[in-house]
Amino acid sequence: MTAFSLEPAQLAWCAELRTLAAQRLRPLADKGEPGHVNRALVAELGSLGLLGRLFTSGALDLCLMRESLAYACTEAETALALQGLGAHPVHAHGTQEQRARWLPRVADGTAIAAFALSEPGAGSDAAALELRAEPELRAERESPQGEGPPAAPALAAAPDGPARWRLTGEKCWISNAPEADFYTVFARTAPGAGARGVTAFLVPADRPGLTGRGLDMLSPHPIGALDFDAVPVTADDVLGAVDRGFRVAMGTLNLFRPSVGAFAVGMAQAALDATLAHTAGRDAFGGKLRDLQAVSHQVAEMALRTEAARLMVHAAASAHDADAPDVPGRSAMAKLLATETAQYVVDAAVQLHGARALQRGHLLEHLYREVRAPRIYEGASEVQRGIIAKELYARQEAR
Repeated sequence: MTAFSLEPAQLAWCAELRTLAAQRLRPLADKGEPGHVNRALVAELGSLGLLGRLFTSGALDLCLMRESLAYACTEAETALALQGLGAHPVHAHGTQEQRARWLPRVADGTAIAAFALSEPGAGSDAAALELRAEPELRAERESPQGEGPPAAPALAAAPDGPARWRLTGEKCWISNAPEADFYTVFARTAPGAGARGVTAFLVPADRPGLTGRGLDMLSPHPIGALDFDAVPVTADDVLGAVDRGFRVAMGTLNLFRPSVGAFAVGMAQAALDATLAHTAGRDAFGGKLRDLQAVSHQVAEMALRTEAARLMVHAAASAHDADAPDVPGRSAMAKLLATETAQYVVDAAVQLHGARALQRGHLLEHLYREVRAPRIYEGASEVQRGIIAKELYARQEAR
């Protein structure tokens, strides 16, 4: 199988997913409360076995899932993606105990995961994050023979380095916050060290000092801010190695960036199909709307860009599955092209539908709100261009 074609079994699976999304997931999505985690929808994704596939499938399968679900139910696609984004660091870097505690519950939809990287001052520049993980020093109290008040504590770090920290600071624009059951949190353990001084922690939501609030966004996803007031974490909560958390974050994003593109392709395809149906049936100027050359050429352009984006997404995902050396650049290209394409296609679809597409509840009104965010999250389009250029020049210098 190449990056440029899918096997019949894969095509059949995609069709099955679109049917499941329309018949079983769409009704649950409609019952959800905007801006909040839809636990019934997540549980259904678990019962269908889709969440479990997050930990057994490669990047291409993830892309096929996200595109197929997005075509019929963007809410289901987003719920699945957020479970994967929050839990992948545990799957890839967690200890046996961490994995045993959380991954089965993520897979069956009974535990909600979240990926907590962005901050008010560190969005696109993720290496600039300021959430502090401060070592907690040990207090050794001496009270000779149990007489009199205890002596003042003598504070000392553990002999082999700090085994406990306190997290202090803020995270913002965190999906599934503040309703998640656990968070993959990235905090600075080495001040002034840039990307090399970040550690990833698995933080259960019930830790003392961890609070949050929801944010009212353009598209009503469950997104919020988190406040960390000396939240305790230990060495048992570390994902990967101390001061090596940035590679945990980037590894996760390299996997999920092509699938963000797949999400965008699913929306673009839904908008394109709606436009084909509308222009074929709409009477205008003595014929059908599709008979106007300006309209038919616009539809052709929409189809061309959608297919090009799909192929690039598949190529990037296949490169990831093959452990190719140019995954960061390919992932950035796929995410950039697909999200920008989806914005173009959905906007063109709205224009060709006219005022009806602006009515609340119309498919395109929904897609118009949904399609904007992917150009920003998991690295804005400008960040993707920077990654692409960096990879190109590194390759040129290596020749």
